[in-house]
Amino acid sequence: MMDSLEFWGTPLLFVSLSFSLFLLCLPSRHVPPGRDQKPRVVVVVLGDIGRSPRMQYHALSIARKGGLVDLVGYDESAPRPELVDNPNIKMCPLPPPPGFLRTGTPIQFILFAPLKALFQLTSMLYLLCYIIPPSAGYILLQNPPAIPTLAVTKLVGALRGMKIVIDWHNFGWSVLRLKLKEHPIVYFCKIYEMFVGRGAYANFTVTDLMGLTLKNDWGVKTPIKTLYDRPPAHFTPLSPEERNKFLESHPVTAHHASAIASGSTRLLISSTSWTPDEDFSHLLGALLIYDRWASGVNFLKQGSAPSVLAVITGKGQLRDGYMARVETLEFQYVTIESVWLEPEDYPKMVGCADLGVSLHTSTSGVDLPMKVVDLFGVGVPVAAFEYLAIRELVKDGVNGIVFRTGEELGDALVDLFNPASLRLKKLREGALDETENRWDENWDKVAAPVLGL
Repeated sequence: MMDSLEFWGTPLLFVSLSFSLFLLCLPSRHVPPGRDQKPRVVVVVLGDIGRSPRMQYHALSIARKGGLVDLVGYDESAPRPELVDNPNIKMCPLPPPPGFLRTGTPIQFILFAPLKALFQLTSMLYLLCYIIPPSAGYILLQNPPAIPTLAVTKLVGALRGMKIVIDWHNFGWSVLRLKLKEHPIVYFCKIYEMFVGRGAYANFTVTDLMGLTLKNDWGVKTPIKTLYDRPPAHFTPLSPEERNKFLESHPVTAHHASAIASGSTRLLISSTSWTPDEDFSHLLGALLIYDRWASGVNFLKQGSAPSVLAVITGKGQLRDGYMARVETLEFQYVTIESVWLEPEDYPKMVGCADLGVSLHTSTSGVDLPMKVVDLFGVGVPVAAFEYLAIRELVKDGVNGIVFRTGEELGDALVDLFNPASLRLKKLREGALDETENRWDENWDKVAAPVLGL
């Protein structure tokens, strides 16, 4: 008998101590705020907070409605100043993965993605379980990326009693397909995203088509609300004086300021992340078509074709390759500049443009480009690449035009920038009408009730 107790005693003690340690390590459960306390929401983006405008706008809207926000993400680019200065918003930076875990190429992805996901999983679990206070009742999560964020937040929600709200910007598996094509990992990720993504308390989508996909194709039964991207208050049309002042002050436009103000140079702007889903060659081809037309018109003295200053904003892996290609092209009436704009300068540069160009093609066909929303916020018409959902935002011939090829875009530039044409003026009137649709009003109507605000 004593031998039996001695035999089982040690493992039983180990199991007992392990279970006690497990219970001690469990995170505290959600405690609803008292009557005099503010509601608390955790906003999570597994990416650079400064380059995630929609999640920044979520945080500002929650704070504006009297809530407290813990904003979780990578602290790389500077976020909006009003977000940093807001006493109701607390920045909770995630530690960046080690440099050797880069997944930029397909081979690197296959080798290092599991280790990178494990690093992200553990850092997110620690922060969401032990750093975020128990008064937080909701986790508002950006998707994509889906791995490991969907699984982590679902686990945290179960452990801490928090409600998970997914803000669907796109589908993670469709973005991954750009890199890995038809690799089996892509289909595994799609199944994972479909399965884990069904369990949220509620869902926001950026288009009606995305909501229908979640409901009809993915079998999501929880509430789905379409929360269109709308420009915030700092995206407003510029007066002629404000436009001229900025053009003269910024180094990219200073030498062209008087020509832009007089109309002898047209300012075209395109914001891009320089990723494979935005084919910059469409814009290059279009500008070549315009340059040939302008050269012919001015040579034959059949009119006065304006020059074009094309300002391309953004950072990304394909930038250097495309800009090296630009250096080999010979333009007479087109100048191309690539620039990274600080948050306070971006709305002003966009507001100075005569036309914006969106090259976003959408990996899923059901998301929308934020850059178009920014342009409409300042009353600038848009030429957008056509795909399934784009007409939910761009009304062809009303607030912009859509195109499928570089040739179509080139012909449109000739038509719009032709001094004899009134089409650009008409499109600008339609774009100015879009300035009435604002983020705050839309968010209060759609998102605030879901988050209990």
